[in-house]
Amino acid sequence: MIQANNIHKSYDKLHVLKGVDFSINSSEIVSIIGKSGSGKSTLLHILGTLDKADKGSVIIDGIDISALDSKEISLFRNSKIGFIFQFHHLLPEFTALENVLIPAMIAKSTGKSKENRAKELLDYLGLTDRMSHKPNQLSGGEQQRVAVARALINDPSVVFADEPTGNLDSESSEELHQLLQKLRKEYNQTFVIVTHSKELSAISDRTIIMQDGLIKSSN
Repeated sequence: MIQANNIHKSYDKLHVLKGVDFSINSSEIVSIIGKSGSGKSTLLHILGTLDKADKGSVIIDGIDISALDSKEISLFRNSKIGFIFQFHHLLPEFTALENVLIPAMIAKSTGKSKENRAKELLDYLGLTDRMSHKPNQLSGGEQQRVAVARALINDPSVVFADEPTGNLDSESSEELHQLLQKLRKEYNQTFVIVTHSKELSAISDRTIIMQDGLIKSSN
């Protein structure tokens, strides 16, 4: 699903990624861990097309994203990639259902079928009775599940998650762990997750440990 080759990234004189190589298979849950400053979030942003590598290539689902221009990257990101962030990034003026539909609106693929798909996802995630609620009417765990539904609305090839349990209590974190495993099992969904959570790392198929801009181990 993903092949990264010789990825380098610097910010001014700070060499953050120093030649990263690895691959991720379809339907895998892969966690990336490491101390602050190890390069894990920078790597996630490059894999997710939110940033560009200075050197190297990234191939996702057979497409070399390094060769795409900015418009092509935006279209690719919207159709092939889902994102889950620590702080949800839900729009406060929109309902849960409307927030889930935002990526479909960007892709100009709204309509009854997409609305039904959004409702199916929210129902699947246990939010049937919360669709018309706005974010400030939802718990932290519920907000994160809305964010998961939003990440899945365009049927992405891969979902990238940046500290998805970092703002959740232990019960909500455990629910999210179980949900990721369920989505992988039932939808063959691929997840790449940057995390400090030992529990989340433990339920992953593989854990990549980063140190000083390089992969120290992968098991």
